[in-house]
Amino acid sequence: MIVLQSAYFAPVGYYAKIYAHDKILVEQHDHYVKQTYRNRCRIQTESGVMDLSIPVEKHTDKTKIRDICISYGQEWRRLHLRAMETSYNSTPFFEYYKDDIQAIYEKKEKYLFDFNMRLLEFTLDAIGIKREILTTDSYFEGEPGIEDARELFNPKKETTDTDSKPYYQMFTEKFGFTDGLSIVDLLFNLGPESVLYLKEKSKTI
Repeated sequence: MIVLQSAYFAPVGYYAKIYAHDKILVEQHDHYVKQTYRNRCRIQTESGVMDLSIPVEKHTDKTKIRDICISYGQEWRRLHLRAMETSYNSTPFFEYYKDDIQAIYEKKEKYLFDFNMRLLEFTLDAIGIKREILTTDSYFEGEPGIEDARELFNPKKETTDTDSKPYYQMFTEKFGFTDGLSIVDLLFNLGPESVLYLKEKSKTI
């Protein structure tokens, strides 16, 4: 089993960790922290890497991630979907997945945690990874035999895997291979074969 933080279309490595475990525990009682993957994902664009951030309602420093409300005062859903379409419209599998992704955004979930869980469930199903997904009943304090990877993926730390094998990406002729991008980058480029890439990456991360 592994425990992970809630994440918005998490990095590829996050899903490689999921692939390597039968049971996944998603933390829902940790305090919300700004500028983390809890509310942002990283995609590749023609101009370079872009962070897409979900705005949230006002909260205290001790508000749990499960209680964080998404702010819909801005047109972030339209902007995020447009950014993905602009960047990935020419990829082999964008058209195949775009309607399902758009449908999740249109549901207008109240809580960030619930929105992230819907995206997690969709992504695992799209890739073909069947795992038992659980959420914490209280803050996870650690337990022998359970890997704690809640702080492993952080946009400020730029977690990279030097052993990562490149996969086909857009704009490689301009930027080369970019590690640490959102799972949507892998999904739109490799589609169902994403699971084969995650299988190999899970051995090195």
